[in-house]
Amino acid sequence: MGAASLQSRFEKTLSMGSMANSLDGHDPPVPDWINLTLPDAWPDELFTSPLKAWRLLARTFGKRRRVELPDAMPGRELLPKYILQEFHSLPNGNYSKRITHGYITGFDRMMLGRMTHARARIVESLQSCTAVLDVGCGGGRTAGMLRASGIEDVWGMDPSPYLLQHAARTFPDVRFVQGIAESTGFPAQRFDGISACFLLHEIPPAYIERALREFHRVLRPNGLLAICEPSPIQLQLSPWKLLRRDGLLGWYFWSLARLVHEPFVDAWHRRSAPEMLAAAGFELVSDTHEMPVRHLLARRL
Repeated sequence: MGAASLQSRFEKTLSMGSMANSLDGHDPPVPDWINLTLPDAWPDELFTSPLKAWRLLARTFGKRRRVELPDAMPGRELLPKYILQEFHSLPNGNYSKRITHGYITGFDRMMLGRMTHARARIVESLQSCTAVLDVGCGGGRTAGMLRASGIEDVWGMDPSPYLLQHAARTFPDVRFVQGIAESTGFPAQRFDGISACFLLHEIPPAYIERALREFHRVLRPNGLLAICEPSPIQLQLSPWKLLRRDGLLGWYFWSLARLVHEPFVDAWHRRSAPEMLAAAGFELVSDTHEMPVRHLLARRL
């Protein structure tokens, strides 16, 4: 499937809206990500010559800018503006072939392996589910672990086609679709489990509320929502308190939280997650902190 064809199908899916999909009962189409040819973004072009690498280096350590999407990128006209940020201080954010490939592997290394445990906890929380949607799936590792645990009906969703292509090539048994948390395009009550790993702190508060309402819509009654987010501890405590409490690990994550570009993380921590979940129709099951992550498990009422 070519980029133009995927763009057309993606626009048709989202333009129908959540209500239309809940009526026709159809899942979004799954593109052939593995064989799809995606356009190069400007960082990809800089890898062609060592003489151009200085621009990439300057962009990495310079002022954060808006993401520049290639004209032929699938779904480019449908992405909300807040997504077009250079999250995590990545040149062009999650929208290039080379940078996203490095980010997928580099993120887990920077988190010192803590994300493997965090994902395993999500899988454990959703082990009773038969159909799970991993929203903001990135490189697909959480979705892949869910599928490997024995859950057969696993879907991954992300706005970046570059991340989705990497995910599909690594986890071919998972169905990956392009979409956003606020408007998944799935039918009502399609899933009995949703996972959202390091997603909500990258969304403005007003859109978080929309996303939670969308999660409520596509979950069945008593369905589970497993959320993993950065713990506020490394932002609330001083480096010296963290050093005394958690040793060098605490100091490291205090530094990391301030090094990467996270435009909405402070707004996320200022809001009450339990209150937002309750307002969206969820019952909080558990809320625990483990350096450097916070786990929330909620049930759809």
